[in-house]
Amino acid sequence: MKKISRSSKIFLTGHKGLVGNSLLNNLIDQGYHNIVTKTSKQLDLTDQLRVKKFFKSEKFDFVILAAARAGGIKANIDNKAQFIQKNLMIYLNVIRFSFENNIKNLIFFGTNCIYPKSSPQPIKEKYLLTGDLEESISYYAIAKISGLKLCQAFNKQFKTKYKVIIPPNLYGFNDNFNILTAHVLPALLFKFHNAKKKDLKSVDVWGNGKQTREFLYVEDLSGFIIYLMQNWAKSDNYFIDKTYINVGTGKETSIKELSLKIADIVRYKGKIIFDKNKPEGTPRKVLDVSLSKKYGWKAEHNLEEGIKKTYKKKFN
Repeated sequence: MKKISRSSKIFLTGHKGLVGNSLLNNLIDQGYHNIVTKTSKQLDLTDQLRVKKFFKSEKFDFVILAAARAGGIKANIDNKAQFIQKNLMIYLNVIRFSFENNIKNLIFFGTNCIYPKSSPQPIKEKYLLTGDLEESISYYAIAKISGLKLCQAFNKQFKTKYKVIIPPNLYGFNDNFNILTAHVLPALLFKFHNAKKKDLKSVDVWGNGKQTREFLYVEDLSGFIIYLMQNWAKSDNYFIDKTYINVGTGKETSIKELSLKIADIVRYKGKIIFDKNKPEGTPRKVLDVSLSKKYGWKAEHNLEEGIKKTYKKKFN
């Protein structure tokens, strides 16, 4: 298959989430017109029997597995069991029944937290499973690694083309902005917006601000997926083990720099206090994206552009 046809019957899971919603809109804009979506109430992806029956009745050509239970450091610490259990069940059901219904092409989303906490930087795909994970997010990471390995196993044994995309920290207007459960960028965006709105004198930020992260605007990730679908045939040449690849900007930003940038975009003039007693996570994390660049893709938005678009859509 050279590319995924615009008339292909596509099952997109997680279409209400950050990645899935962006992808749905972009697929429609690109002329893909046979997309099937289900809310969690319409189809519980952890329910093996219902998922089995659904796949058997629908006869899909292509599956995009964007559904997941996810969150920031606090959410991962507080919901260890739910994060590993529910995600494992979703991934196993969707990937297994895709295979059992002769669906040869699938996209699954990994995460940069699957790499060891002490990985050399920037992080190459080959560093997977070469060291210990960051403890605070290890349960979520293990579920994601299991999904990746399941795709890899089917590819090796049955010659399927199940592709795993590994992005850095994602953000966009349809993100979770709850400061207790959100990832760092949306949580900070909400904090600074709220502080400006309420004229607060200071904003607390977890950690010392020195730890660095890589951020990718979700519209750019959707752009990569469209590119992948339209260049499906040559993807094996760039994906590790014909299965997984890093996708991002390859640029890192410290939490202090991020906080200052968000404060400037929001136009907050108060004080920023870095709380060193709060969890910080891995000190440094940036992906090596040389393979996705060789594949012919690069992100369109820089960090400031992405944050401005997110802030405008969400809060203005």
